[in-house]
Amino acid sequence: MLPDEIAGLARLRWLDLSHNELDSLPASFARLRSLNHLSLRANRFRSVPDTLWELPELRSLSLGENELGKWPARIAALAGLTELYVHESALEELPDSIGQLTALRVLDAGHNRLRSLPRSLGQLSELSLLYVHDNWLGALPDSLWELGGLTYLNASANGLSELPEGVGRLAALVELRLLDNELARLPDSFGGLGRLRELHLRGNRVSSLPDSLAGLRELRLLDLRDNGMTSVPEPIARLAGLEKLDLRWNKLVDPPGWLARLRERGCVVLL
Repeated sequence: MLPDEIAGLARLRWLDLSHNELDSLPASFARLRSLNHLSLRANRFRSVPDTLWELPELRSLSLGENELGKWPARIAALAGLTELYVHESALEELPDSIGQLTALRVLDAGHNRLRSLPRSLGQLSELSLLYVHDNWLGALPDSLWELGGLTYLNASANGLSELPEGVGRLAALVELRLLDNELARLPDSFGGLGRLRELHLRGNRVSSLPDSLAGLRELRLLDLRDNGMTSVPEPIARLAGLEKLDLRWNKLVDPPGWLARLRERGCVVLL
């Protein structure tokens, strides 16, 4: 339990209370109105403390690794948030009001029980990093393709069987992680990801790649491990900037000669 005297730290800007056994905050906590960064990670909270809604200067909030179960719609009261970490919190949904956090740049909701993402997510025009690894999504919402500033997306281990054409609209994307899903193909629009440097597709069912992939001149790393491939997709041969190609744990028959040429120009090829 925190003492009420903590309210005397009126100028406090950074507070890390992670890895304690806290299950509540005193009412006086709301008087820390200069607080910018607050970590309550890995405690015993069963719900989001009401006192948080009284912290107008809060910019970074971590409540990950608490058994929250759900996140209240009042999250919109923290309009200045730029980073929100709610990973490993047994969350089954995110409130639609999260779309009102228009300053948000980082959202970590990985390792939860989410079956869908709110459509309002597309309103987060400043969002740069989205981590939803290890949920139960099944599909990604169309509103996600409105996030033109997104540079990092991790939607691994979500049972995704299809990637819509809309993904090609994420023109700022630098790293895309879709490991351990059920994807069999990539859409032709993939060629629109002109800034992509890392593409992680380990543990899917991808057997071919669209010709448009060859236009990804910034791509440096391509991970295609464990996809059940029997042949190497030809568009890879035209990836001029590729530095690492990982094809391990596939069932390749007679790998093509151009793999040797990739090696000769300095690309690491793992078979």
